[in-house]
Formats: sequence, C-alpha cells, structure tokens
Amino acid sequence: MRVLVVFNHPYKGSFCNAILTSVLSGLATGGHEADLIHLDDDGFDPVMRAKDLKAFVLGSKDRDAAAGLIDPQAADYIRRAEQADHIIFIFPIWWELMPALTKGFIDKVVFPGFFYDYTPSNKGMINRMTQLKGVTMITTMNTPGIIYRLVFGNAIKKALLLGTFWKVGIKNRKWISFNYVKFVKPERREKWLSDIEARMRRLS
Repeated sequence: MRVLVVFNHPYKGSFCNAILTSVLSGLATGGHEADLIHLDDDGFDPVMRAKDLKAFVLGSKDRDAAAGLIDPQAADYIRRAEQADHIIFIFPIWWELMPALTKGFIDKVVFPGFFYDYTPSNKGMINRMTQLKGVTMITTMNTPGIIYRLVFGNAIKKALLLGTFWKVGIKNRKWISFNYVKFVKPERREKWLSDIEARMRRLS
C-alpha cells in the first residue's frame, strides 16, 4: 500500500520520533510505500487565513476556483493524500488535544471539494477519497489512559476519529495510544516500539 505518514513533533529526541522510526521501518519491511509529511520540518503554517477560508467556502461549489486560493503547501498535502491508500498520524497529546500543526493540517487539508463533498440536501458528507482504505492515529501522552477516558472523555477519539473522519466517510479508523510515557520503564517503551513496527508490517 501507499501510506501517507503525517508527523508532528518538534523535538528530535521525543518518543514520537522513536515511533516514527519504528513506523517507517515496519512499513518498509512490510513492502509498503511510505510518503512522509513532517509538519515541523516543512515549516507548515497551520493558520486558516482569509484566503484559505474563502477556498473552504468555494470548495464544494467550484473546485477550480478553490484550488487557486488554497495555500500551495496545503495543496501539495491534498495531492499526496489523494494518492494514499492509508494515512497514519503521529503526534503527542498536549493539553488533551493535538498540537497546532496537526489541527492546522486537518483544517487545511480535509477540505470540501477535495476530501469530501456535501450531500444534495446539505445534511451529510460524501467521501471523495474513495481510494483511502483507512486512517490510523498514533499518539503519546503522559496522562494515564483511564484518566484520559473518564475525565477528559477520550477527546482525541471524539475530535478526529468521530468528529472528522467518521463524518467524511472513512470507515476503517484506528487509534493507538501510548500513555503515561514519561513514567514507564525504558524496557516498556522498547516493547511498544517493537509492537508498533510489527503492526505496521501487517498494515492493511
């Protein structure tokens, strides 16, 4: 499969970077083709400017007009997403949600007229990414998983897996969460990395 990996973490020594290495290794060993978008290294602008918002409004009505307004970097990301069979997001959970660059990627790439369309009645959405077999979120956080579920309501799951990708019609949605990362033993983190590499080899 052709897999688009969307990565967001500015610190090279982070556990997210170790996960990225394992993910890319697993994909390569499994015979998959990986296309890496490193939002931090790309200097991606996550802000929806007035021109971006105008493109968003035009997207479902006039795709060509919208395409002329979209941030060129976001347009490149959209093109690469259109070629992907699977998208993997890797990012830390900060203050219960995704960092700004990941949020900006969602805002500026999951675009009407490109990623999805509205139904004729405007009461739902139609998936345009018909080649996309699934989306996987891989996250890290220092909060215990049970606290994140019970106190914060699994905010990432609600925001992205249900709030975004379910609405636009992606049926295969998975979330892999590594919790309490700062406090677990190094051997456990190594086991996590080994497991994620093996899982990527079997990605379908």
